[in-house]
Amino acid sequence: MQDSQQYRDRKKALRKWLTVYGRNPVEACLQNSTIVPKVLHLADSNQGSAKLDRLRAQAQARGCEIRVHSRDALSRISKNKKQDQGVALDIECRLFNDLATFLASAPQTERSLILLDRVTNPQNLGMIIRSATAANISGIIVPEKGCAPLGPLVAKASAGTLFHAPILRSETTLNALTELSRAGYTSYVLSSHAKANVFEHEYPAQRVVILGNESEGVSKEVEAKASSALRIPMSNKVESLNVAVTAALIAYHLNQI
Repeated sequence: MQDSQQYRDRKKALRKWLTVYGRNPVEACLQNSTIVPKVLHLADSNQGSAKLDRLRAQAQARGCEIRVHSRDALSRISKNKKQDQGVALDIECRLFNDLATFLASAPQTERSLILLDRVTNPQNLGMIIRSATAANISGIIVPEKGCAPLGPLVAKASAGTLFHAPILRSETTLNALTELSRAGYTSYVLSSHAKANVFEHEYPAQRVVILGNESEGVSKEVEAKASSALRIPMSNKVESLNVAVTAALIAYHLNQI
């Protein structure tokens, strides 16, 4: 059965939302005027404290809705019962977007995208987001399935850049690749066996580079659907680079050509 249009529209809207948990991270978000807080979630088992009173007051001052839940319900919202401290906050990240919506609305101009495939380490994901955002990449596609969840660990590794990054969401890497192909993007995977050099290749106006898992690289299914392969030249018997380092090199090069 096909999803209703209303459900699809709501799903797209929620892709702009991010849930932060833990009392200090939540307070930092409530104090940041560039972040839009939507809902403050509290567990009914919380003991009264000056910190919680302050969080409530800050949420009210920002016009943020406050909801109280059972402890189990709160843990389902935070998805991290051990570290949420009975507090979670839904925020709206205005630069987050649904990939399909981005592709439909984006003007047909030069665009450089990075697509991630099973990047599961939050530290790596955060550093990728930080570097790609600093390099002014048009979009960082982080699939909802297969990659590390966008949360406090990634936010910390990104040095807070996550909240202002041009994140594009798609269900899976393969789904994203199909949408990109339909929109006319040329896709590239990285391979040590490729003849074309990343830094010497002539790129089309709309291009996407796919970065894979920390130990296994890009999946065979994704590699088979990519348009072409590129290599980063290596010396001194070094076989590969950390995925976050690779992302920084790619992002800054694409921004300079």
